[in-house]
Amino acid sequence: MLMSAADYRESLRRYRPRVFVNGRQIGCVADEPALRPGVNALGVTYDYALNPTHRHLALADNHDGSGQVNRFISLNRSTEDLQAKLELTRLVCQETGCAMRYLSMDGLNALYQLSHRLDDATGSEYRPRVKAYLEEVQSKDLTVGIAMTDAKGDRRLRPHEQPRMDSYLHVTERRADGVVISGVKAIVTAGPCVHELLVLPGRAMTPEDAPFAIACAVPVDAPGLTMIARPAGRPGEDTALFSGHYGQTTAVCVFEEVFVPWERVFLCGEHEHSEFLTKSYATHHRHTCIAARAGFGDLLIGAGVLMLESNGLDAARNTHLRDTMVELIKIVEGFYACGVAASVYGYADPAGILEPDAVFSNIGKLLLSNQIYDMYRLAHEVSGGLIVALPGPDEDHNPHTAASLAEIFRGSPDVPADRRVQTARFIEDLTASDAGGWMSLISLHGGGSPQALKAEIYRRYPVQDKRQLVERLIERGLSSAQPSASREPGQCCDRGCSDPAAPPAAAG
Repeated sequence: MLMSAADYRESLRRYRPRVFVNGRQIGCVADEPALRPGVNALGVTYDYALNPTHRHLALADNHDGSGQVNRFISLNRSTEDLQAKLELTRLVCQETGCAMRYLSMDGLNALYQLSHRLDDATGSEYRPRVKAYLEEVQSKDLTVGIAMTDAKGDRRLRPHEQPRMDSYLHVTERRADGVVISGVKAIVTAGPCVHELLVLPGRAMTPEDAPFAIACAVPVDAPGLTMIARPAGRPGEDTALFSGHYGQTTAVCVFEEVFVPWERVFLCGEHEHSEFLTKSYATHHRHTCIAARAGFGDLLIGAGVLMLESNGLDAARNTHLRDTMVELIKIVEGFYACGVAASVYGYADPAGILEPDAVFSNIGKLLLSNQIYDMYRLAHEVSGGLIVALPGPDEDHNPHTAASLAEIFRGSPDVPADRRVQTARFIEDLTASDAGGWMSLISLHGGGSPQALKAEIYRRYPVQDKRQLVERLIERGLSSAQPSASREPGQCCDRGCSDPAAPPAAAG
């Protein structure tokens, strides 16, 4: 079954999650104004799958060959799948800024890989559980949120050493029919707007941390689960031309003795496999983040071009503006190229999943994390100072000021003044509002901090291969006629040598 955006919105009404936004408990997520931009953004992922123009990207063949499903809940089995994922993510983020549903795909692929690894290593029976859960998600066209990042508490201590156990989500009880979990998961993207939460461990675990090595699926309205969420975007603000309609929300999810039946448990105490799941998910997700921010970068590029035209400037003739635009383009297409390379050089997992190349995925994510601020700066350079000088939108309808402001803010005679004004407000919304600040912060830390990315790049990069390459070239260039630094002083060659600074022996 494929849902439309309207169907998705209606499906949310069948859930009754316990959600707080800005200090108040909300009734229905689908009808909550503070979350409407988030529901709108996720709705785009549903409508694109039904749109004849986009469905070639938005649909993927089901893993069992039974038909097609939304790509954001499909398994990636080929380079073409990974590339289509990138292109679809970029496309929906051009429309929404951040469509959020791509996390569902990242988590489901990593979980599928884990189930094969676990069963092969331990003789467990997780594979049928994961397969059944995947089929349920696909048949109902659900959106799955990823609850991975723990509250963490004292960062110096491991999970089992924390003075407050709930700093990390953990199993508090094993029962014949399932497990009971408690703890906190933070930064859960789209939390209130999804149907299910896929709980994953957020780090490698030791034997003492076994109760924290838990992966399971929980419906958003499970008894004992409370979400404390941010508004999505800037709903209701007149200046929020973009983020008033589309926006991202995140939630802190508090689990208090939440029961999970065994058929929805996919890792439970197998601590030695938690690192694999964490890193596999991180690779999938960082690969997708590259495309998401490329879509956002496309908005900045387009807005920059509109602003130049509104100002009566031509980038081809004003070379400093051309260079600024090229720098912005270089950044966006540079980190996106890493995503393409990660697709091409993906690793075929024994489970049949094609995992993106980890080095290129992490490099691309590191580039966008650091360069999101440069993207903002470059957008500001080409837009000029109008975005900070512009009065609020109420003045557009003020009979005492509107006419004079229309003349003041006219730039090119070929572009109406209100188009120039709206373009400036669009750039302000994307880059100089609280929504813009939020996007830069989530770009920096979402999917892993820069330090985590650097650690993974160095861990995965074949530095020893490069070392051996140079060592081989050095050894190949050596011969008996050439000095070797590995010999003792004075023994550099077969005939021996003398100190060139020493005076020759006196004759006679």
